[in-house]
Amino acid sequence: MNLGLDAEQLAKYVIRPTLEYIGWHSPVAEQLVLGTAITESRLRFLKQLGSGPALGIYQMEPATFRDLIKNYLRFRPEYQLIEHLRDRRLTTKSEELIYNLAYATAMTRAHYRRVSEPLPPEGDAWLLASYWKAHYNTHLGAGDPHEAQAHFQVAIDTFDSL
Repeated sequence: MNLGLDAEQLAKYVIRPTLEYIGWHSPVAEQLVLGTAITESRLRFLKQLGSGPALGIYQMEPATFRDLIKNYLRFRPEYQLIEHLRDRRLTTKSEELIYNLAYATAMTRAHYRRVSEPLPPEGDAWLLASYWKAHYNTHLGAGDPHEAQAHFQVAIDTFDSL
């Protein structure tokens, strides 16, 4: 029994429209963002299991979130579009990563956007998983690109079926 989010609905109703809204949409960006969510949280967990600080389906750490805003987004015109996605009922922006799927999606895309290395080719699960490991999970993270490859294939297949 899988009680997580439906990948196709997340792709269709959150990821694609959010990436289009902020102007950072491409097929490979869709695959990368959905694959990240599947890999990081299995589309089930809103807070990192155990004592870790990561938040939301993309499991972004608050320190990464704050650095992204301070050292990248505040210098970009897209920041205003991302800020329009905020709910603003919470006192800390990072809490929105838990419940605001559009905002968390935009922040995850922004995280990848600041990487100088170009995105990998569309439709290559191994290269997407390797890119995720290098630029999202990093060499310090516990993630394994060999295991993640299957998750990125699900992301590719999901968008292919839309």
